[in-house]
Amino acid sequence: PVKSLSLGQRMRCELTASQLHSPRVLFLDEPTIGLDLVAKQRFREMIVRLNEERNTTVFLTSHDVSDIEYVARRVIVINHGRIIYDDDVSSMRRSLLRTKLLEVRFEEAPRALSIDSVEVLKHSGLGYKLVVHTSQRSIRSVLDELLDDYSVADISVLDPPLEEIITEIYEAPQR
Repeated sequence: PVKSLSLGQRMRCELTASQLHSPRVLFLDEPTIGLDLVAKQRFREMIVRLNEERNTTVFLTSHDVSDIEYVARRVIVINHGRIIYDDDVSSMRRSLLRTKLLEVRFEEAPRALSIDSVEVLKHSGLGYKLVVHTSQRSIRSVLDELLDDYSVADISVLDPPLEEIITEIYEAPQR
């Protein structure tokens, strides 16, 4: 019986049922709310497969930015009923990113870590999380300085989460 299914199983059944008539457009409103991590991931994979295999257009509204990152190619940000951003996700990242994150593990603890246009988010032992303000300085020059002036064991360069970029859009003055 349907009552014995988990929420994730019911959501997958509803998505499957929605495909009985092969709609070209599918509207999903907060489809992963209340799902556990595994169920969310499976549901997102189903949505992507629907889009790719059946060419179904999916309109997804979600406050879970992970849904957007995994499923969407295009993002529309709406604030108080007005569209304040409309572009593809990769363009959003390229045009709005003003920072990069660095995860650095040193071979030995630096006496003082002082690099222009870089702030320390946190550190523990030999591991540091840094923010590079790329509008002020290139990531390459920061990496060069780190490697030249410090004993670096490992470095990872990451984009900030999409959530931070969307927050910046909401906080920017509207035209």
